[in-house]
Amino acid sequence: MTVKTLNQLEPGERATIVKVGGERAVRRRILDMGVVKGAEIEAVRVAPLGDPIEFLIKGYNLSLRKSEAQQIQVEV
Repeated sequence: MTVKTLNQLEPGERATIVKVGGERAVRRRILDMGVVKGAEIEAVRVAPLGDPIEFLIKGYNLSLRKSEAQQIQVEV
């Protein structure tokens, strides 16, 4: 098992969330969207300029900025 940050996932790659970091307000917002420890997440696609990145988590699509995705550690 390899530990990466969420922004390092390639489209189609699946991982399990290990840790959610970031500033207090941003972290709380991300947690409220279902990005919590132990959740399965899949990278769907990256915007043409690399930001934002679309993920599939808990049956819905979620777009995160690259800077937000860097705060989330995942295990591939």
